Amino acid sequence: MTSGIGKRRAAARDEGGAAYRERRTEIIAAAAEMFKRNGYRGTKLADVAEAMGLDRASLYYYVGSKEELFQDVVGGAVEANAEAAERILAGPGSAPEKLRALIVGLMVSYAEAYPFLYVYIQENLDPGTRDRSAWAREMARHNKRYENAVVAIVQSGVDEGSLATGTQPWVVAFGVIGMVAWSNRWFDPNESSVSAAEIGSAYADTLLNGLITRE
Repeated sequence: MTSGIGKRRAAARDEGGAAYRERRTEIIAAAAEMFKRNGYRGTKLADVAEAMGLDRASLYYYVGSKEELFQDVVGGAVEANAEAAERILAGPGSAPEKLRALIVGLMVSYAEAYPFLYVYIQENLDPGTRDRSAWAREMARHNKRYENAVVAIVQSGVDEGSLATGTQPWVVAFGVIGMVAWSNRWFDPNESSVSAAEIGSAYADTLLNGLITRE
């Protein structure tokens, strides 16, 4: 049964105006900083309420749990990345062009969803805290969609003769994903003097310079 505050929150999310959405965005941003600093499991909803100068009851008007905060943002970003990779795979262009678009797009997504996707990566790297919920399984499915698209792009490059991997396409594909994901250790779009798009382009140049076949 949905509580009274839960019904009010659901109604506000569906019908609330700009002020409600702006306040919820501020709460998400405050939670994001705490997730990044303390880890997902090291952050309590009470910490977010305190940082925002709210009591718990007021905070619940905007969000039901820290899981909701995290999953709303991460879920949308992970699914969007999978869909983008599949569009690139199915779209026009050579394999090198597709790899470039994919690398730049992934790096930009980390900046746009900062720091939620980075927190998600860091949590998944810790087997002791791995999420085994239905939501986590759904995210794993989207991650696999992304991986499959990257492997397929590399394989298409090998097949068309535009890429020379020297190994199995999946090795290169996982290297691409890992190279960009490693930016979780150092990239902060709010402080970096180099944009995410520029970083992604530099990564693409570095990778493709070693993969593109030359006559």
